[in-house]
Amino acid sequence: MGFSDFYGNAESVRRLREMLGRDRFPHALILSGPRGAGKYTLAQMVAKAMNCLEKPRDAEGLPDFCGRCANCIRIAQADDLEARCAEAVEAREGLRDTDKKETRILVQTHPDVLIIPPDPPQMLIKVDQIRRVIATIYYRPGEGHHRVYIFTQSAFMKEAANSLLKVLEEPPEFATLLLLTENPGQLLATIRSRCITLTLAALPSEEIERDLAAQRPQWSPKQRALAARLAEGAIGRARSFDVETYSAARADALVLLRSAISGGDHSALFKVTETYRAGAEGQEKTQRLIRAAYSLLQDMMFLTSRTPDLVRNTDISAELKSLASAVDFSWLAAASERLGEVESGMRRNLLRSLSLDAFATAIEKG
Repeated sequence: MGFSDFYGNAESVRRLREMLGRDRFPHALILSGPRGAGKYTLAQMVAKAMNCLEKPRDAEGLPDFCGRCANCIRIAQADDLEARCAEAVEAREGLRDTDKKETRILVQTHPDVLIIPPDPPQMLIKVDQIRRVIATIYYRPGEGHHRVYIFTQSAFMKEAANSLLKVLEEPPEFATLLLLTENPGQLLATIRSRCITLTLAALPSEEIERDLAAQRPQWSPKQRALAARLAEGAIGRARSFDVETYSAARADALVLLRSAISGGDHSALFKVTETYRAGAEGQEKTQRLIRAAYSLLQDMMFLTSRTPDLVRNTDISAELKSLASAVDFSWLAAASERLGEVESGMRRNLLRSLSLDAFATAIEKG
C-alpha cells in the first residue's frame, strides 16, 4: 500500500513526493486532468502521506504512507467518494425541511481531512461549504500532522469562489488545499495565481490496454481496446467501463444512424425508440444512447477526414466505414446539431421516443 499503487503519471507523482519530502508542499495545489485520471485518488494519497503515523520512505528516500495506521485507515474510509456522498445526501434527506435547507454536503472520516464535493442538486460548491473550511482551517490539527481540504470539482458559486480567495491569501502553515479540476480555466484567475498547478496527463491507449489485461482478464482484446480508447487516457474511466451497457446503447445508436442514412422503412427504428420511456431510468438510458451516438458520429468524421487512427469504436470498424462512406461533413454536422437538440429536449421533459424518431427522420438522406 502506498504511492506505488498509483498507475501512470510517474513524474507528476514523484514531484508531489519530492515536495512532501522537502517539506515544501504548497499551501494550495490545483490538480488537473481528465475525468477518471486519478485526481481524487492521488489527493487522498497525499492526505494519508501528510498524516501517516509511521511515515515510511521508499528505497529512494521519498515519503510514502503505510495504509495501516489509525490515520491512514480513517482517511481511507473516504476513498469511495461516491458512496460517502450518497450517505451524506441520504442523511440530509432525513432532516427536517428547515434543517435540510441549511445543511451542505461534506465528507469527513478523519477530523483533519475535509472533502468538499459539489452540493446537489445544482452540483456547485456553495458558500456555506467554504464557511465550514474557514471555520476550521486556522485550528491546528488534532489527530494528524496536517489539515487537508480536498475540493473534488472546480464548479464554484461566485460567492463561494470569492470566499475561498480570502483563505488562499493567508493560509495557515499547517493546512493544504487541494483543488481538483478537469479544466483549470473554470477557476478564477485570482485563485489560479495563488496555487501551484500539477497536471495528470492522459495515458496512451496501449498502456491502458496493458493495465486492463491484468485488471479485466475476462474481457476480450477487442473489449479492452474499446474501453482504452473511449477512456480518453483516463485509467479510472477505463477500469470502471461497463462494456455490456455501452454496447447495448451503441447498438441502439447504430439503428438510429442506419435508419437516417438508408431512409425508407423505419420499423427497426420504431421498435428501438419505443423502449425509451419516461422516468429516471428512461432518462439515464437516453443519456447513454446520446453519448454512444456522439461517439459514433465522431468516429465517422475521423473516417471521412481520412484519420482512421483516431477511431475509438475499433471493434465495429467495418460497419463504421460503410456508414461513413454514405455521408459527408455537412450531414455529420447536421446530425450532431440535431443530437444536441434531443439532449436539450430531455431537460424540457420532451417525449423521448418521439424525440429520437424526429432525430432520425430530420437528418434522413433522400
